[in-house]
Amino acid sequence: MEKRWIRKPAPDAEKVRHLADALRVNEAIISLLCQRHVCSFEEARAYFRPSLDSLPDPLLMRDMDRAVERLVQALHLGQRVLVFGDYDVDGTTSVALVYSYLRQYFGPERVDYYIPDRYKEGYGVSEAGIDFAANFGYELIIALDCGVKAVDKIAYANQRGIDFIICDHHLPGTELPAAVAVLDPKRADCAYPFKELSGCGVGFKLMQAFTQHQGWPEDDLYELLDLVAVSIAADIVPIYGENRTLAYHGLRLINDRQRPQRPGLGALRELAGLQTTELNISSLVFGFAPRINAAGRMGDAKRSVAMLLAQSTDEAKEKAGVVDKTNQERRGFDTSITKEALEMIEQDALLRTASSTVLFKQDWHKGVVGIVASRCLDKYYRPTIILTESNGKATGSARSVVGFDVHQAIEECAELLDQFGGHMYAAGLTLPVENVPAFREKFERIVAGRILPEQLIPPVEIDHVLQLTDITPSFFRLLSQMEPFGPGNPNPVFASEKVYATPDSARIVGNSHLKLTLTQDGRHAVDAIGFGLGEYHEQIRQGQPFSVCYTVEMNEFRGAKNLQLRIKDIRWE
Repeated sequence: MEKRWIRKPAPDAEKVRHLADALRVNEAIISLLCQRHVCSFEEARAYFRPSLDSLPDPLLMRDMDRAVERLVQALHLGQRVLVFGDYDVDGTTSVALVYSYLRQYFGPERVDYYIPDRYKEGYGVSEAGIDFAANFGYELIIALDCGVKAVDKIAYANQRGIDFIICDHHLPGTELPAAVAVLDPKRADCAYPFKELSGCGVGFKLMQAFTQHQGWPEDDLYELLDLVAVSIAADIVPIYGENRTLAYHGLRLINDRQRPQRPGLGALRELAGLQTTELNISSLVFGFAPRINAAGRMGDAKRSVAMLLAQSTDEAKEKAGVVDKTNQERRGFDTSITKEALEMIEQDALLRTASSTVLFKQDWHKGVVGIVASRCLDKYYRPTIILTESNGKATGSARSVVGFDVHQAIEECAELLDQFGGHMYAAGLTLPVENVPAFREKFERIVAGRILPEQLIPPVEIDHVLQLTDITPSFFRLLSQMEPFGPGNPNPVFASEKVYATPDSARIVGNSHLKLTLTQDGRHAVDAIGFGLGEYHEQIRQGQPFSVCYTVEMNEFRGAKNLQLRIKDIRWE
């Protein structure tokens, strides 16, 4: 697929010079920092060494004082608390964090957790969960990663005499639920300075405020930042500001070989084959998140929570094995449904040329439609919605391209929907099956009328142009200190021009991947790999110069380490 190379604007020369004088490091690194609004020595120090002391006061969040007051009341009155969470990674890590922390102070008999059944109860706060709480004597429910739109459900809970504290990070609707407290930094009336916390991050802030109110040391709470880091990675929230600090310290916990690891994450690490690797955000996204998610997608998300809460290595391995088996089952559905979806597009002339993709099939597995939407977006780069039938309704997931707000486009079809929610780039929706054709038509009309032609071509943003001679071990060490990388602080993409493959180095590996060694002006050869770029093999072997854009990584093979470029795209001179 053709890609757009977009060169990021060069930072202000005066700011670059000022920071270069202060830090005395490679000019490319200085440029990267200034592009990320790190332009002074103090900002650089905070960026490279994020401090937990810099976390904003949790009481700045609207309703936090009310939430803490109600939690303290429950503690002193001997009330029972139910920790309620969504079934995805963000929800299950949230539940594991809040449940394990409160259990220390409430005792195991007064706190429990509840994850709704994806298929019987659907997303978010459910009547079944509220009934469970009422029937077993829980007087307070803490909802995590959900609830900000649950107006009717909270009204039902109030009728049953159950209080709610909502910890959410999704966009609120026009009316807030009548809960004791609604903690959501995206509330229009919330002055909390950082708006992009994960759901687990909001739960962490509640526990932080509770801890500070009680005068307890915060070290025990900080031991749970590994869970926050996993939630940040899996939920694809921006990794700057407070999220960067939380992710940085969470990853330090995960990678600290001198302290006991959380058994559940250790078992996942082993299953993913990452025992000897320093984990980063990408490791969590591809190694941990699919396995944790699979339990909720394919059945019971409580299995993931139980794995995260496991106290021993043996218990963790047993529960992780179940979760991993579920993930293998999920991958089977993912592969077959993606194949079916792509065939539907390829066999329909209107779908092939449309500005959006909306597909519906009654028997597709509900648990993988979001993944299938992402796969279809990878193939046909345009806003995509994959729907299946569940409980007599069409329900599914949406994914979008850079710069296009799919949530807003769905919202404009609200009269055809039962419910919807989500973000700019990912959303969920439910509608009557008979409305699917009308929804498909209106959604396509909205997208076609608004999306720009260039938004239908995947972009590659290039941070800086390098000479291959710039790529040295010392350069990579500085680059590594900019981690954790992710949305808002992406792994820098570089470009190099007029490069060649060294003689006989270009070859195909693994059927479709391009492996080669690059050189420029006959100097400084650097190994490179381009996944899925095998089609360029013959042209490269002809000896013509070309340009590459890439990230820089450390490749480890059979104990040997060497710098390697991971090529994202190739252009011919």
